[in-house]
Amino acid sequence: MGGFCGAISKRDIVIDIYFGTDYHSHLGTRRGGMAAWHSEDGFQREIHNIENTPFRTKFDNVVSKIRGNVCIGSISDTDPQPLLVRSLHGTYAICVIGIIRNEEELIREFLEGNDGHFEAMSSGRVNSNELVAALISQKPTIEEGIHYAQDRIQGTVSILIMMPDRLLAGRDWLGRLPIHIGKDKDGCCVAFESFIYQKLGYQDAYELGPAEVVEITADGWRTIIPPRDNMKICAFLWTYYGYPNSTYHGSNVEIMRYRNGEILARTDKENGVAQDVDIVSGVPDSGTPHAIGYANVSGKPFGRPFIKYTPTWARSFTPTNQKERNMVAKMKQVPVHELIKDKKLLMVDDSIVRGTQLRETVEFLYENGAKEVHIRSACPPIIFGCRYLNFSSSKSEKELIARRIIEELEGEEGIKYAEEYADGRTERGKKLREIICKEMHFTSLDFQSLDGMVEAIGLPRDRLCTYCWSGEKYEE
Repeated sequence: MGGFCGAISKRDIVIDIYFGTDYHSHLGTRRGGMAAWHSEDGFQREIHNIENTPFRTKFDNVVSKIRGNVCIGSISDTDPQPLLVRSLHGTYAICVIGIIRNEEELIREFLEGNDGHFEAMSSGRVNSNELVAALISQKPTIEEGIHYAQDRIQGTVSILIMMPDRLLAGRDWLGRLPIHIGKDKDGCCVAFESFIYQKLGYQDAYELGPAEVVEITADGWRTIIPPRDNMKICAFLWTYYGYPNSTYHGSNVEIMRYRNGEILARTDKENGVAQDVDIVSGVPDSGTPHAIGYANVSGKPFGRPFIKYTPTWARSFTPTNQKERNMVAKMKQVPVHELIKDKKLLMVDDSIVRGTQLRETVEFLYENGAKEVHIRSACPPIIFGCRYLNFSSSKSEKELIARRIIEELEGEEGIKYAEEYADGRTERGKKLREIICKEMHFTSLDFQSLDGMVEAIGLPRDRLCTYCWSGEKYEE
């Protein structure tokens, strides 16, 4: 994933974007960047690797070196950004978030039609920001170019551009990712996560619609290209990667997670399962609020049978090597023996993707004396690798534990019955849960239903992207 923020103001704004960008660190772990413009210094930019060092540490000295009343910043899990671009539209800095699935086709078209070239990164790939800038240059105005880029890109890309006198923000074609605007007395701030500008003293002002392009100045904003009606915002924003304080289209992340856990508990009560557990807990951190909701409805006490040691192990997914990530996850877990030994535990996780770390967590609980470990997933089984972002993307869909088991049972034809496998009331659904329980040593397992998750979010299902669970494609 990734995230961006920017601000334009009558005052120097660099410190705001330093903190604002840092507040997007939960969205990515590879690179951070900032760019600013000042009337005397012109464009200034810094990009650093943040895989093993937090953003603030790498950029602590940057805020004393750069200045400007317009500034943007980004956290990226992919390409270095912001890029500085000189074009017929002038010089600007650009950040993009999302994924371009047809990038090779777009690169080939550009090279064949323009006798130009791209700078290649060490991997041989073209930086997504440079590709988007090339698409923008195909149109007579930068605003039209943003809209053209959104239209041509298969996948999902939101765009933030900084010019000396304004910001331009374009939300992706189907609004899978959010963009918010905040306002204070001196200017405006634009961000992926709404809570960051609230923390910096800005007030909620506007939320962009799908494919909408806005121009932002210190005095306010105006819509240049109006929003489209059709929206497919990613439902994973609420279940997993959105920050708890944020609200998207009127639905707060933390409150959604409480409701989601409540629905899971109601379902278990109706089915008469896992009613004698001693403690309900979340697989930290994002599973915790789902578990609180479960505990509130089930009447079982919420507890923390293990604590994450975060002073030196802040994030388990920081290392690029999967084996090292698993080791870090294991080292972070410090048991509370009194809450584990001889206890029946019910753990709520935000999702089950490959299942590797969850298996190790359950083994860790048994090693420390747990009597039973019941698992609940706050979302349905992930059966399809994400086509539109890079959250649940993988080299092969067979890495997804649910997809692998379906194909082991019925071959490639089994995917036709994905809806049945997702439903724990069907024979196929029961079989999927039974096999995962056996493989991963769970006492019991269930997943949130798609209807239950949609209910918890509170938006109509046709406004949500649910591809990774349902396989419903949205290519418009």
